[in-house]
Amino acid sequence: MCHHRSHHGFFFAIFVALAVSLLPLALSRSLTEEATHAFLDVSASLKQAQAVLSFDPETAQPFGEHDEDMQQQTFANSSSFSVQLHQRDFLLKTSYKDYKSLVFSRLERDSARVRSLTTKLQVSLDGVSESDLEPMKTELRPEDLSTPIVSGTSQGSGEYFSRVGVGSPPKPFYMVLDTGSDINWLQCQPCSDCYQQSDPIFNPSSSSSYKTLPCTSQQCGSLENPGCSTGKCQYQVSYGDGSYTVGDFVTETLSFGNTGSANGIALGCGHQNEGLFVGAAGLLGLGAGKLSLLSQIKASSFSYCLVDRNSGRSSTLEFNSAPPSDSVTTPLLRNQKIGTFYYVGLTGLSVGGQPVSIPSSSFQFDAAGNGGIIIDSGTAITRLQTEAYNALRDAFVQLTRHLPSTSGVSLFDTCYDLSSMTSVRVPTVSFRLADGKSLQLPAKNYLIPVDSSGTFCFAFAATRSSLSIIGNVQQQGTRVSFNLAESRVGFSPNKC
Repeated sequence: MCHHRSHHGFFFAIFVALAVSLLPLALSRSLTEEATHAFLDVSASLKQAQAVLSFDPETAQPFGEHDEDMQQQTFANSSSFSVQLHQRDFLLKTSYKDYKSLVFSRLERDSARVRSLTTKLQVSLDGVSESDLEPMKTELRPEDLSTPIVSGTSQGSGEYFSRVGVGSPPKPFYMVLDTGSDINWLQCQPCSDCYQQSDPIFNPSSSSSYKTLPCTSQQCGSLENPGCSTGKCQYQVSYGDGSYTVGDFVTETLSFGNTGSANGIALGCGHQNEGLFVGAAGLLGLGAGKLSLLSQIKASSFSYCLVDRNSGRSSTLEFNSAPPSDSVTTPLLRNQKIGTFYYVGLTGLSVGGQPVSIPSSSFQFDAAGNGGIIIDSGTAITRLQTEAYNALRDAFVQLTRHLPSTSGVSLFDTCYDLSSMTSVRVPTVSFRLADGKSLQLPAKNYLIPVDSSGTFCFAFAATRSSLSIIGNVQQQGTRVSFNLAESRVGFSPNKC
């Protein structure tokens, strides 16, 4: 069902987008009642895409109100707290003149991100030292505290950012949130090599809570590649795309908006940093390893909601708060070979309400640690093993013969020319979870604009790696809750 473009107002288009494209997600809960079709609001998606190019963060000031609210009230382990979470495109004014160039830069960054995760896994499985490889890249994701989540598209690497206070008195910094890495770090003076960031670089001498860690400390011993210089612990983290950070491993106080602070958090004070981190001061490691922020504050749970990459809105990253009551949950699995990643219990995929023929082993890891599917905040586009991707794509193509197809774009091989339409009816796409549950995606989470003239692509991609990844485009608009105490992950639509 297609309608030719009309001149309805922008807000009406947005309203229709929310009302129509998000509704099916809320409706579908069990496999027995799965919807077969959803609607994509083409006009609203294109208007949003256009708005990203003209957005000026100077006039929006998403974080300003929190800077003076940074407080140093320590919280107990059971306390819940939160920070605003923003997407990257809304921190720095984009330098791109057209939407297609912006999409290509996002996809290039995304490929680097996926390489960094697969390299990290390979290092763990092969027992190779990271320092023997080209440096690897990490990105930040939402944390256990409640902090605003902003999408990070215009900030170099990292897609979603929070404003976090560092030191005593606390100074605010944009930090990338990364569920795919553990070590927290930020750039520090004096810099022997620092990239450009939007805040002044942290000066340890201005903080009364800054403490270096001795080489004999437990935290230093937990690093993969610790170094020692004049008795002080040194860290180095390298990422698969050539980005790296090197410096002193220290403890500091971190403050989360006006919701509380945590003392003695081990983090890297980077004096030599290079790579795709432009804009953010550093990274918050939200992985499952020993040195991650979550492990250090002994969080029992955390959740985030990633706003639409093109929306200009922000959401929150929350720690120790109860998940929404309507969450659809599935087991969080632990791969003994790599402690950082969050593997999820996924049994398959559905298109148009029907299961796609994919062996469930495609989503499981073996005894050697290969395979499985992780959920990641820093990867944009969901990656599936080639066989699984081909089956999903073929099922989708079979049910979209009514849409005009066009040639592939970048890593997408299935694209459509929707330039003459305002709304289209498309088959539903769902993740089939353990316990017979299903999570249906809104249409705008799997058909995305790649230019401003109406080319939309099916937003999944094949990977040659054994590791599959659920990316943030598929997570947009859904609160993802990690219950670390009970090893469950929950998904709740429309809870940003």
